[in-house]
Amino acid sequence: QVQLAESGGGLVQAGGSLRLSCAASGRTFASLLMGWFRQAPGKEREFVGVIGSRGGSTYYADSVKGRFTISRDNAKNTVTLQMNSLKPEDTAVYYCAATFLSITPVQAMTSRAQYNYWGQGTQVTVSS
Repeated sequence: QVQLAESGGGLVQAGGSLRLSCAASGRTFASLLMGWFRQAPGKEREFVGVIGSRGGSTYYADSVKGRFTISRDNAKNTVTLQMNSLKPEDTAVYYCAATFLSITPVQAMTSRAQYNYWGQGTQVTVSS
């Protein structure tokens, strides 16, 4: 069983930065592929980015590419989403998600259905 807990959300002005963290329980973190999703009011939950088990492979949604960066620390069982140049349209609840490794490359791990474990979410609000 894997439990995930996000932290670091809040209110920020457009152009600002926020850093979200996701802490995972258990001793299997290094075997997990970790993703970030977000859900704005009235919209479907959408893919933000993903990082492979060793941190060497990442893939991002076009809407955040060049502004958001995902990293992980397997020794601390944490994954981080660094968000820069934030825009009002980035306002959403951000979710950390995980699944055990498969042969699927990270570029194909963009669907909610591919992830088995989810955090409770953290609110990010970007004011204009």
